[in-house]
Amino acid sequence: MSNHEELRKKVRKLQSRAGTAKMELHDLAEDLPVNWTEIKVIAERTFTVFAEWDAAKRDLAASENAR
Repeated sequence: MSNHEELRKKVRKLQSRAGTAKMELHDLAEDLPVNWTEIKVIAERTFTVFAEWDAAKRDLAASENAR
């Protein structure tokens, strides 16, 4: 498998993880004030996965431009 294909696969996995994290954060927000102490943990986890996804998308775009 080429590096480009591996990057595409990584982007798809991170996109899925980001969607899951977004829904977890959304569900937490809907249930507030229940579990309000979890806001920071879930928000940080969501932020991290979105940052990883963004970096992977940039890497993929650079790979596509290099082709």
